Amino acid sequence: MEPSANANDPACAGVTVRLPDQVAGLDKRTTNAQATGAWGETAAVQLVCGVEPSGPTTDQCVAVNGVDWIIDDSAAPIYRFEAYGREPGLAVFVDSEVVSGTDAVLDLSAVARQLPQTRKCTAVSDTLELQ
Repeated sequence: MEPSANANDPACAGVTVRLPDQVAGLDKRTTNAQATGAWGETAAVQLVCGVEPSGPTTDQCVAVNGVDWIIDDSAAPIYRFEAYGREPGLAVFVDSEVVSGTDAVLDLSAVARQLPQTRKCTAVSDTLELQ
């Protein structure tokens, strides 16, 4: 794994020390890059802290246990989940042929909540004044 550009952000250290021993039933494995985590014999779940946070997007956004996650399926079956509106940014890559992305973000939402939230996902209905 490669560390992100902002892997040395102190907030990422707070995430790294709280990584769970299991994610989606997969055991944690050792990584050789700062502010990263991986689970599964073939690393079916990978976490990288310190990524550049995404700005406004039309990608699907789901709220899981108090964390907004945007989902990028452009490299399916590898899905990228980003803890939207958190700084520094946090991305989780999930091999959907091995494990459920939903299960992975359920298990990782607690660590994502350690990062300061600066934005939330909104829907068009949130921005319209309905009479």
